Amino acid sequence: MISNDVFLTAEWRKLILINYAVDKEILQKYLPPFTVLDDWNGKHYVSIVGFMFLNTKLKGLKIPFHGNFEEVNLRFYVKYNDNGEWKRGAVFISEIVPKPAITFIANTVYKESYRTLPMKHTWTETNEHLTVEYAWKTGNWNKFSVTAHPKSEIIPLESDADFITEHYWGYTKIGNNVTSEYGVAHQRWETYPILDYNIEIDFEKNYGKDFSHLKDVKPDSIMLVEGSEIEVKNGRKIRS
Repeated sequence: MISNDVFLTAEWRKLILINYAVDKEILQKYLPPFTVLDDWNGKHYVSIVGFMFLNTKLKGLKIPFHGNFEEVNLRFYVKYNDNGEWKRGAVFISEIVPKPAITFIANTVYKESYRTLPMKHTWTETNEHLTVEYAWKTGNWNKFSVTAHPKSEIIPLESDADFITEHYWGYTKIGNNVTSEYGVAHQRWETYPILDYNIEIDFEKNYGKDFSHLKDVKPDSIMLVEGSEIEVKNGRKIRS
């Protein structure tokens, strides 16, 4: 039985997270009201995240032909003081999926910034290597991939990987004095040690001039995370 406060259930699997430290001034204009930037040892990260949605259900019901699909998003990290309790969350600047119904629901219900584009992925596993790639088409194909050791490891507490992966809230600006908040529940994740990676992204075309410089920047870190079953909770609006 699905709880009444759960909007969506799924599995998020084989998440690639490419993390760049950027000037916090770049992120200020994307900051939803009532939230503040969250940092790791003074660094403010944006992450390009690619992963698979599997076994997706809305309110416990399968949507025909929309159970399994790729997503690639660009996000950064914030926190919100909810009556003395700090909630750590993410703000999504761009979200890409191959299914128009997903885009419609996410943009309508959660006021997110989804786009529908052609997408594809590959997962290849041997005894020595696990290779994962995500790609999407904006004129030309953009893609990124990692090759990792096939045995996953626990993410250490208080590490940069812990900071990047352990955000359980989503925040979206929907007005000058209104922010949407929703919760995401999942177990702690494990990560695969990275052996090699490749990034072929037109940053300016996909994310605008604010992030065009990332084409010339080496990522601060790259992770491949196994993921888990997840629950996305019904949202609420935060107002002044």
